[in-house]
This record gives sequence, C-alpha cells and structure tokens, in this order.
Amino acid sequence: MKISIIGAGNVGSALAFQFANKNHDVLIGARNIESDELKSLAAKSSKITIHPISEAIKPSEIVILSVPPLAAVEIAESNKELLKNKIIVDASNSVFKKPDQYKTAFEGIKKVTGLISVVKCFNSTGFENMENPNYGNIKIDMFIAGNDADSKSVVSNLAKEIGFEECYDFGGDDKVELLEQFAFAWINLAIIQKYGRNISFKVLKR
Repeated sequence: MKISIIGAGNVGSALAFQFANKNHDVLIGARNIESDELKSLAAKSSKITIHPISEAIKPSEIVILSVPPLAAVEIAESNKELLKNKIIVDASNSVFKKPDQYKTAFEGIKKVTGLISVVKCFNSTGFENMENPNYGNIKIDMFIAGNDADSKSVVSNLAKEIGFEECYDFGGDDKVELLEQFAFAWINLAIIQKYGRNISFKVLKR
C-alpha cells in the first residue's frame, strides 16, 4: 500500500518507520525536502521516500496529516483535488490551538475538501508508543473516530499491523472532539503530571 505522511515530526517519523517495516511504500510530504532530518529518515529504509507535499499525495491511497491543526486544514484545502478517492487521516490535536473557524482540524478538513473518507487516528498517544506499542508482553491500544466505516476499517487494520493490540472505534464525527480530549488526558498524565511519556492506555474487558 502507498501511504503518504505529511509532516515528519516525531509522530510522522515514527509512523513512517513502522509502515516501512511492514513493507508499505511511505511517501513523506514536506515543504523543505532537503532538510537533514528528512534525509536521515529516508536513509533508514528504502521504502521511505521524500517528496514535495502534492507529489507525495498524488500516488497514495492513504494520506496521514501529521502536522499542526491549521497547517492540516491549509494543506487539505490546497490539495483537495488530489485528495479525492483517498483516505485522509487527521493525526493532529486541536486541544491547544484550533484552526480558524473550526472546532478541530478534522472538521476543517472535511469542510474544505467535501470528502467523507476522513478519520481521526494516531493522535491519542505519544510517538514513543507508536515506535514501540509493546509493554512487556502487553500490546497497547489505538483509537479511531469518524463517520466513514470503510475508511475506519482500513486504518484500524493498519494500526493493528504495526503492533497495536486493537484499534477501538471511538464513534463518529461527533466523537472526534472527545478523542482529542482523550489525547489531552495522556498529555496531562505524561507531561503536566510528570508520569513520563512511556505510559499508555489499555482497554480491559471481562
């Protein structure tokens, strides 16, 4: 599968390496394709390549927006024709700064593209847990939200493929803000309350 990741910060880089390890073609989209960080990332795997944003989006089946909320909306709007017939994953969080006019980047992406195939995922934990979702013999969980069931199924399977035990359906578009607050709960525990970034959430059932 061809997966475009727009933004190569900590989360984008962690996901890129994980997907590449599962033999997916990962196209990193960036404004500055000559940066040392991107060259270092591409050197880790022959499955990772670096492109201008539009060139990364064009051949991909899935586009993960791993950039700040305002940038996510702007990139979606300027590439809306290229995004048709693709699954868009919003991996941002709008808990600190929201994009203008919208409650979340997710809402903005849907509005500016007019597409239904938008899901919220890979936002609810730190990049360390995406690099390694194993705590001893326990695999942690991922969470996903959005109205489009088909898109959620594809992205959920990808999350499980890279090592998450389960990718729980958090609900439809109306639960996206709640999922972002769930992410803020992790941020609060890990950073504000100083429990450290190597913590995660696990759903237990009996």
